Amino acid sequence: MADKELPLRGKRVLILAGEIYEDLELWYPKLRLEEAGAKVVLAGPDADVLYRGKHGYPCTSDAAISEMSESDFDALVVPGGFMPDKLRRDRVVLDLVRAFNQSGKPIAAICHGGWIPISAGVYKGVHVTGSPGIQDDLVNAGAHFEDAEVVVDRNHISSRRPDDLPAFCRALVEMMSR
Repeated sequence: MADKELPLRGKRVLILAGEIYEDLELWYPKLRLEEAGAKVVLAGPDADVLYRGKHGYPCTSDAAISEMSESDFDALVVPGGFMPDKLRRDRVVLDLVRAFNQSGKPIAAICHGGWIPISAGVYKGVHVTGSPGIQDDLVNAGAHFEDAEVVVDRNHISSRRPDDLPAFCRALVEMMSR
């Protein structure tokens, strides 16, 4: 295939995984990014562990989050579900998100995934969207909330729900292709 068909050839993307992730919000970006040529790594609290999504779909982590370094990746994807509420309590996860933000690399959060950047303190002054259920959290974190299928501000990409995944992934592929 020509590079035009694989715009993310040679790029590496880290997707956070954990128990009770939102099934589509993990799998759709994973498959879409791989289709565009990216190497995707699923990292959870532990390596080689089977995690189940909210709707029962399984994923096995490729690596432990504690072993991940921002310098090894070109972008970070944070799916929603109940998983972000647990992962945002882990200092290693928050430090990793801060490192991606400091380097200006894409951080793409969908639905309740926004809880992790909130807890990392990287949304102050950033235009974002997310699940209506975390709108107050986003605003209280200093973000500017917009009700839109996708919002792109600097290195941040955000969407509200699984229905927004096509726009979410298009924005991420576009940002990573620059």
